[in-house]
Amino acid sequence: MPFVDLQEKLGVNLDRWLLTQSGPSLIHQAARCYAFEKEWIECSHGIGNTRARKECKLEFEDFYECMHRQKTFKRLYQIRTQRDKMIKEGTYTPPEHHTGKEESRP
Repeated sequence: MPFVDLQEKLGVNLDRWLLTQSGPSLIHQAARCYAFEKEWIECSHGIGNTRARKECKLEFEDFYECMHRQKTFKRLYQIRTQRDKMIKEGTYTPPEHHTGKEESRP
């Protein structure tokens, strides 16, 4: 414990900015990527930055994907591109409720 706790005196919580998913929630539920962040922190705790980059790479990649969803969006783009290609070729017809047209009600 520091002799003078500057964070408390200034009313600033640096831990909140460093660990975005671990901060307190207004509805007292864990954040979306909390589990991934926790795994990454547990893996990298106490081994240093250099070793953590090598040994905890999988945990960090999972956490990063959860936060930014780059792989998910890339896969979704590929699926949509393939669907549009199949529609253009005539090998796939989307269902009525996927066309964006209003349903006719009796």
